[in-house]
Amino acid sequence: MPRSSLFTARTDFERHKDTYRQEIQKSISFIGQDLDFFTQVKVDCLLDLTRRHVGEPSRLKILDVGCGVGMTDRFLTPHFRKLYGLDLSPGVVRKAKQMNPRASYRHYGGRTFPYPSHSMDVTFAICVMHHVLPESLNRFAAELFRVTRKGGLVAVFEHNPLNPLTQIAVSRCDMDNDAILLRRREVEELLKEKGRVVEKRYILFTPFPVRLFRFLASFLGKFPIGAQYYVAAKK
Repeated sequence: MPRSSLFTARTDFERHKDTYRQEIQKSISFIGQDLDFFTQVKVDCLLDLTRRHVGEPSRLKILDVGCGVGMTDRFLTPHFRKLYGLDLSPGVVRKAKQMNPRASYRHYGGRTFPYPSHSMDVTFAICVMHHVLPESLNRFAAELFRVTRKGGLVAVFEHNPLNPLTQIAVSRCDMDNDAILLRRREVEELLKEKGRVVEKRYILFTPFPVRLFRFLASFLGKFPIGAQYYVAAKK
């Protein structure tokens, strides 16, 4: 399948559409936690960011860029007025539609997102940027902001390359064969050029429920030891 000029050509997500979850679960099996645990942590972060920086999610439209088979959207759809998603692989998009019939998904060619400018309240990408060609990262970030309304939020979640367990998990995942992991400051610089960074934090310090370590997680968020991180910017 021809790949977009925004994405590297070594990973064909179409052939992973039926094993998407299993492959990710296998890559993190040594940690001893189910994939849903890690997904829920990021969902909680996104909901919290939305409420504090934009408003009540039930009134808002949100776009998942690089939605995959919709695993994250399964947790988000009940909270938002409307969830939209897009991905490069037609088969992956079909799987997402089956998993989340209340959401709206589209396949696209990989350059311009198929949504009008200023049409979304919140736009996010979870572990997508490390698949984008380095020379196309700036354009990708520009598209995230283009479809987001003034006063809306753009949030990027990524793997932390400074965490050794993250490096192991990425090396064990066939879908990450093309991954070029980005440090948090690199993502921050990309978003700074388009909007105002309002929050940046490392997350996932322990494979246990966050509520048991809420204070610790809040304190450690500034240190580059979490398995992943997020950078959020307002347009």
